[in-house]
Amino acid sequence: MSKHILVTGGAGYIGSHTVRLLIKEGYKVTVLDNLVNGHKESVPDGVEFVELDLGEREVLTKFIEHNNFDAVIHFAAFIEAGLSMKEPEKFFENNCVNGTNLLNAMVASNLKTIIFSSTAAVYGDPVSASIKEDHPLNPVNHYGRTKLIFENILSMYAETHGLKYTSLRYFNAAGADPSGEIGEDHDPETHLIPLIFRTALGKRKSISIFGTDYDTKDGTCVRDYIHVNDLAQAHILALEKLFETGEGDIYNLGNGHGFTVKEVIEAAEEVVGHLIPKEEDSRRKGDPAVLIADSEKIKSKLGWQPKYTSIKDIIETAWKWHKDNPGGYEG
Repeated sequence: MSKHILVTGGAGYIGSHTVRLLIKEGYKVTVLDNLVNGHKESVPDGVEFVELDLGEREVLTKFIEHNNFDAVIHFAAFIEAGLSMKEPEKFFENNCVNGTNLLNAMVASNLKTIIFSSTAAVYGDPVSASIKEDHPLNPVNHYGRTKLIFENILSMYAETHGLKYTSLRYFNAAGADPSGEIGEDHDPETHLIPLIFRTALGKRKSISIFGTDYDTKDGTCVRDYIHVNDLAQAHILALEKLFETGEGDIYNLGNGHGFTVKEVIEAAEEVVGHLIPKEEDSRRKGDPAVLIADSEKIKSKLGWQPKYTSIKDIIETAWKWHKDNPGGYEG
């Protein structure tokens, strides 16, 4: 009998791609999402969907008690770093308090296996050219702080309640499923590649480049972009390892090389076949100059290998979705 996985935030960008891959791999999946940022249209036909907020503690506990889940993959969170600096209370409530509600509901039902969607934002400004998992943890924005707090909460629950967990620290998720059926659609959108394409499609006047005076080769921020399907694959490998051995861990997920903002825009211009209007702006608070992953640990321990290593290939999959869905899931 196939294992039953609860995916919180499964109607979101990374969650919806992971749901599809789980189904492909033969898992039974239930998606739980409050649809504040998720899109019901991204949930495949035939997959059980439950609209529920993790803040609804009693309903959540009963829901988990009445289902025989084998594991949870926890994506549900607020992710916009800039907004977290203005409204930290919202991020703490959703990412920490509501996440703890989920863990309490799991413990009450003796459900002990969870994969956590963490972030490279837990590291803050890098002290080395390439970031390993043992890099100092010093987040520079409240989003990163809430994710680090929840990693610590997971560690406490592992010690106290026997929880088995793995945290996956992503660098910059990008791209879309090559089928073109699902893609990236946030409101408000803050991620670079979708913003570039909204500009290319005439939905925005220009793409803003925040900071051109960083100590990088062209003065703009450097980020490590990883294809969303490569991320999804890592979740399944981490899940299988927990099922097999019960041993959790913390892994970075990135391609291991970075691209500047200007290089990403240039690659997008190549893909769409024309120049894209851009304007230079001042630095944003909480933006480190360079973030590049060292992902050797997950490669050696779980055999993970990203399939999309070229920024142009990643951007091409994203463009397929955006040009066919210029208004996102709403059309």
